[in-house]
Amino acid sequence: MKLEKMHWLGIVAAVILVVGSTILFFGSNLFYFLLVISIIVGILPFMLSLLLSQSKQKEKEEKFLAFARDLVENVRSGAPISRSIMNLRNRNYGALSSHVSKLANQLSMGITLTDALINFATETKSPVISRAVVLISEAERAGGKIDTILDSVANSVNQTEQLRKERKAAVSNLVTQGYLIFFVFIIIMLVLEFKILPLVSDLGGGDTGLAVSSKNINPEEFAAPLFIMLLVQSFFAGLVIGKISEGSVKKGIKHSFILVATTLLIVTGARMLFR
Repeated sequence: MKLEKMHWLGIVAAVILVVGSTILFFGSNLFYFLLVISIIVGILPFMLSLLLSQSKQKEKEEKFLAFARDLVENVRSGAPISRSIMNLRNRNYGALSSHVSKLANQLSMGITLTDALINFATETKSPVISRAVVLISEAERAGGKIDTILDSVANSVNQTEQLRKERKAAVSNLVTQGYLIFFVFIIIMLVLEFKILPLVSDLGGGDTGLAVSSKNINPEEFAAPLFIMLLVQSFFAGLVIGKISEGSVKKGIKHSFILVATTLLIVTGARMLFR
């Protein structure tokens, strides 16, 4: 990922927060809370860039459907597919416009349709567009009815988008449940750390008969494993939510970031308030 102004601002802000909190509050629970905030501030611009990139990629696939339909109309009017693509170079296809314009420019320079389409699919980095391009290239090479093939490609892309939307709507409740279950898990861990473990450690002070087995229990020794468990759970829970909701582990990174950041804020905030 290329570092942009937004990324540098986040990094600088994070460094300032770390230095300031170290000078003023080092060693206190407030220091760790501010350290978490600084980490989130530093990572947030990169996450925003990732979300914008995924949104742009989604727009390309949606606009490719409009491009394929316009291409069908041009081919059916009698124009060759190469000429039809060049006729569409100035139309607005949102995030796909620059790729369509480059595709048309390559064709006008004499690059073969197959090579130009392969470059088009490679640069868009979309599996949906890549599959469609393969079909178009094979149809053009075989000399079949290109308008029929293009119409089939458009219908296929449309069905893919519809299935994606239907799946996302169908699993929306599961995503909500995943977040709720995780937050319940955090609450249970906090109750265990701040309520149950201190009570168990206090059992060693009386004539309960448990002094030998419990007198060495230190709640803070159990806090670190619980904290690590929460972080691991939050990271992988986010990936699972992304896989379920959008069919991609990569798209679960945003959910992992939300859950990990929430875990860090809640745990360090609770320790700052209750210790």
